[in-house]
Amino acid sequence: MTLDWYALHSKPRKEELLFGQLSLRNIEVFYPRIRVQVVNPRAAKVRAYFPGYVFIHVDLSDIGFSSLHWLPGATGLVSYGSEPVSVPEGLISAVRRKVDRINGLGGELYDGLKHGDTVEITSGPFAGYEAIFDDRLPGTERVRVLLKLLQTRQFPVELPAAQVQRQSSPLRK
Repeated sequence: MTLDWYALHSKPRKEELLFGQLSLRNIEVFYPRIRVQVVNPRAAKVRAYFPGYVFIHVDLSDIGFSSLHWLPGATGLVSYGSEPVSVPEGLISAVRRKVDRINGLGGELYDGLKHGDTVEITSGPFAGYEAIFDDRLPGTERVRVLLKLLQTRQFPVELPAAQVQRQSSPLRK
């Protein structure tokens, strides 16, 4: 019996349902979620770290490839051709540590920021500067901001999200 990790693709926004289905079948599942700080109090305060995927730790020869494909909320295993691809244990451990670190720091701090919002850089080499929020970089804890260094010129800078917060009061230079 060889247990390996696999990525199981879910239907859109059905990760939670799939997680429940796998748990009911006593399948070890890793569904990484992070806390987010939202503006709307009715919005979800937890989001999937990898939207559309959960990770399962199984012996495919025991449970069968097709049984996973037909689970409610699932669309199938991530495969190369028709062969399911295993996920290295080290990668799963690294994702666990990263998600734990994000949640330990209070979750993603930059959710709710929109393109064009004025932000303050709170730490790092640009601490104290004002910038314009440009974009969240997919799959990372980084954001791109437009740094206001000169009166008419803005420079794009990629920073860790934890170094940026919505500006609460005008900055003095």
